[in-house]
Amino acid sequence: MRGANIVCFAKEWSEDPTSNNHVMRLLGEDNTVLWLNSISTRTPSLASPRDVAKIKRKLMTLGQGAREVSPGLHVYTPLVLPFPHSALATRANRQILRGSLAPLRHRLGMMPFQTWTFLPTATDYVGTLGEELSVYYCTDEWSQFSYVDTAKIVKQERALLAKVDIVFATSRSLYESKRAFNDETHLASHGVDQAHFARALDAATPIAPELLGIDGPVIGFFGLVQDWIDLDLFAYLAEQRPGWTLAVVGRALVDVERLRRYPNIRLVDRKPYSELPTYCKRFDVALCPFKINELTVHVNPIKLREYVSAGLPVVSTDIPECRLSPSLTRVGRTHREVLEQIEIALREDSPAARRARSSAMKAETWAIKVAALGDHVTRVLEAKRAKR
Repeated sequence: MRGANIVCFAKEWSEDPTSNNHVMRLLGEDNTVLWLNSISTRTPSLASPRDVAKIKRKLMTLGQGAREVSPGLHVYTPLVLPFPHSALATRANRQILRGSLAPLRHRLGMMPFQTWTFLPTATDYVGTLGEELSVYYCTDEWSQFSYVDTAKIVKQERALLAKVDIVFATSRSLYESKRAFNDETHLASHGVDQAHFARALDAATPIAPELLGIDGPVIGFFGLVQDWIDLDLFAYLAEQRPGWTLAVVGRALVDVERLRRYPNIRLVDRKPYSELPTYCKRFDVALCPFKINELTVHVNPIKLREYVSAGLPVVSTDIPECRLSPSLTRVGRTHREVLEQIEIALREDSPAARRARSSAMKAETWAIKVAALGDHVTRVLEAKRAKR
């Protein structure tokens, strides 16, 4: 897909990179993308330090207009009312967005344009901005996040699925559930920046300083530590195998104090994406430690392909998408089975196996995945134009 113009509803650009960032960054190389920083999925709480920090970041960027963060990709923070459950606020926000986006699109030469959304809450805006095509890129079962109004999100997503021209779903279970509401639903499994994580195999890549001087195996995880992460699994592994070190790298949004009493658990705060290969370099086995619930059974972990690109053997809890990749991931249904699978992975790993795993991910890059997305969108757009 080349020469298109895309207005994108997504999370905040500055947060940890997810599929939102990877897909739009690559689309921006051959198209013009206007990324809209988060349209709220919930009302912010002034009692939450994270929400307050997010509000401050937004206020600091309000006067900046759109800024180009990578070739063809412009990030803009719209001034909208953060009350997603208020009909009055939604009507006002429609007017605000139409009024603010029109001059921005004109300045960037974005006529005509498409809307893409990674957020089901954008349903109130999709189809109201004058776009010629709309896309929903579904990464999660949004109704199952603990911080949202489940009934409201279900209603919004159903409305969105009914109105968009094409839907992409990142896991097989999401694909099966969403295609019931839109015939143009397609599986779009995650890609990976293979070359970036393959740096873990490079002799010149240093080991992260927090992991230097460790004797024995390091069982590692990186990512957001939220309520879907199984902290009990970390505690169990630490108790059962005191000779192992459990490295947990990422921002914690839940209470992890009980893990600090284990001398063989190392809690490392959020690290830049650029530094993650230095942590992978010291991991002996990587973990996908998700709780099993109605949210996580629909997850397709991006970190799975990132771990494998780093050459690492991966052990996961019983996530369906991980179960579907037995050549890449060992799965345990219980804490005991996870421990046993880690022991097998430690015994069977080798430098040759690491190189082979990493090389396999060259066929799973974001560039390949985004090219396939573009083919679908181009086909649907051409068919829609032909009917006019």
